[in-house]
Amino acid sequence: MSLKKMNNQNMPAHIAMIMDGNGRWAKEKGLKRTAGHEEGAKVVREITKYCSNIGIKYLTLYAFSTENWQRPKLEVEFLMKLLDRYFKKELPIYLENNVRFKPIGDLSRFSKYLQKTIRDVEEKTSHCTGLTQVLALNYGSKDEIIRAIKKLNEQELEVSEENLESCLDTAGMPDVDIMIRTSGEVRLSNYLLWQNAYAEMFFTPTYWPDFNSSELDDIISDFVKRERRFGGI
Repeated sequence: MSLKKMNNQNMPAHIAMIMDGNGRWAKEKGLKRTAGHEEGAKVVREITKYCSNIGIKYLTLYAFSTENWQRPKLEVEFLMKLLDRYFKKELPIYLENNVRFKPIGDLSRFSKYLQKTIRDVEEKTSHCTGLTQVLALNYGSKDEIIRAIKKLNEQELEVSEENLESCLDTAGMPDVDIMIRTSGEVRLSNYLLWQNAYAEMFFTPTYWPDFNSSELDDIISDFVKRERRFGGI
């Protein structure tokens, strides 16, 4: 079933994904872990284009966590190079599909060169009015909330839900409607803890490199049938 431009008030505005299983996908095929990350980047492109095509407003992807620095040095170095190549290669794709790019997370730990690449893509797509693709880069939800509290204090704002949300990396974005994690793991791993407060959770055994638009269709179809009460009756 295709959901292209499906006119349904229950359609999600914001889908978040934990793209898990790249390394295990590669290992099971007798490949290096880096091959899984390469294949995973291709899936990011296809899922982003598909979400744009069916009218999703926000797609947030967990690309690199604050904990991922603990991985082997060579793998981290590869991921940094992959990110740089990804952004340079994807810029025309963003523009062609009217996709705005937005990073969240603490970019300060990345090299100045990579930071510039990220900011350049953000600026060059800022006029796009379709899907906003959000990449969580050096992101951890606990870190985000601590940084938000520091902003509250610096701006001498009253501690309230509204003010805290305005200081989060996702300020101005709707909360997550659908939260998807691939690879069979069933946890949030410090990802969008505030924004996922009332998200509908979906956990699939599919490794990220094998995830596709058909499976996403099935998840959205399930979502639109659900009754979301947000604590009410």
